[in-house]
Amino acid sequence: MNKVALYCRQGFEKECAAEITDKAAKMEIFGFARVKENSGYVLFECYQPDDADRLAKNLPFRELIFARQMIVVGELLKDLPPEDRVSPIVGMVQNVITNGGELRVEVPDTNESKELTKFCRKLTVPLRSAMRERRVLGKKENALRPVVHVFFIAPGCCYVGYSYSNNNSPFYMGIPRLKFPSEAPSRSTLKLEEAFHVFIPADEWDERLASGMYAVDLGACPGGWTYQLTQRSMMVTAIDNGLMAPSLMETGQVIHLREDGFRYKSTSTKNYWLVCDMVEKPAKVAALMCDWLVNGWCREAIFNLKLPMKKRYEEVTNILERIDERLKENGVNAEIFAKQLYHDREEVTVHIRRFWSAIGGRRDERDR
Repeated sequence: MNKVALYCRQGFEKECAAEITDKAAKMEIFGFARVKENSGYVLFECYQPDDADRLAKNLPFRELIFARQMIVVGELLKDLPPEDRVSPIVGMVQNVITNGGELRVEVPDTNESKELTKFCRKLTVPLRSAMRERRVLGKKENALRPVVHVFFIAPGCCYVGYSYSNNNSPFYMGIPRLKFPSEAPSRSTLKLEEAFHVFIPADEWDERLASGMYAVDLGACPGGWTYQLTQRSMMVTAIDNGLMAPSLMETGQVIHLREDGFRYKSTSTKNYWLVCDMVEKPAKVAALMCDWLVNGWCREAIFNLKLPMKKRYEEVTNILERIDERLKENGVNAEIFAKQLYHDREEVTVHIRRFWSAIGGRRDERDR
C-alpha cells in the first residue's frame, strides 16, 4: 500500500493536494497527487512503498488544514461482484492489519456519493463479521488500535486501508455529527461548536471551557458564537454595532458593546477566550488576533480567516507563519492550528493557545 487518501471538502481538492505534497516533501517523502475536481478526496501516491505508512504515522494529522481524514490505501478495487463484495475487500487488507480496533465504511462528502451511504451501512455488518473471523479486526472495538477504512468512491469501487488511531480524525468521514440547536440565533453557531470538538481534547473541556470563564466575541451579532459560550456558562462581552438576539441578552451573561471589533480595546485582565467570525481580509483579522495575544487580553483564541479565490493554501500558510513570527518576536509562546471545518465554507478556522513566556523560560504573569 503506497498511497495516502485524504478526505476533503468538495471543491478544495487542489488545496488539499498542494498541502500534502508540500508537507510530504518536507519529510523527504516524494510522490504525486491525483486530483479529480469536486470528488471530495485526493490520492497521494508515494514513489517508495513504505512512505505512505510513514506519512500516516509521522505527519501530524492535526497540522493538516484541508484534510478531514488521512488513510493508507492500496489499489482501487473495481467492479466488486454483487454476490460477494466482502471477500475481495477483506483480502486486500488481511495481510496488512491484524486486530484492528474499528471498521468505518465511508464515502466522499459529495451529493453524488450520498446514495452510497445506505449501501455502506448495510455492508458494514457482514464486513465487520468477516474481518473479525479473519482477525483483521479484534473481537471488540479498541480505540488504541488502527482503524480499518473501506472508502467507496462509486458503486462497486472502493479503496481499502487503515489509519492510526493516535493520528487521525476520530469522526466517521472526518465529520463531527452536530445538531443545530433551535434556540441559537444563527447556524454559524455550529462552526464554533465544531472547533471546540476539533481543537480541544474532550478530557480538557472541564478546564478550558469552564463555567464562569470570561470571553469576548468580536463581530458577535446576532450571537451564534456567543450562544456557544453562554451555553457553557461563560460571561461574554459581545462587540458589534448590530443587534444581539434578545434571548442571549436575557441570560444575564452577555454585555453588548456597540463598537467596531477592530477598534475595541480590552481593559479587562480576566478574559480567557477570544472568538471572532468577522468578514474581513484574512491578513487584517490575523493582525487583530495577534494584538490581543501579544497584549495579553486573552489566553486562547478561535477565529475564521476568509479565503481568497486563488492560491488558498499558500495564502493561509503565509498568514499562519506571520502570526507565529509576530508572537515569537513579542515573547509569546503559543501553539497554532488551523482546519477547514465541515461547517466552514470559503474559510478556515484557526485556534491559538498561549503557553509559557518565551523570554527566559519564566511563566508570563498573564498565563497564571
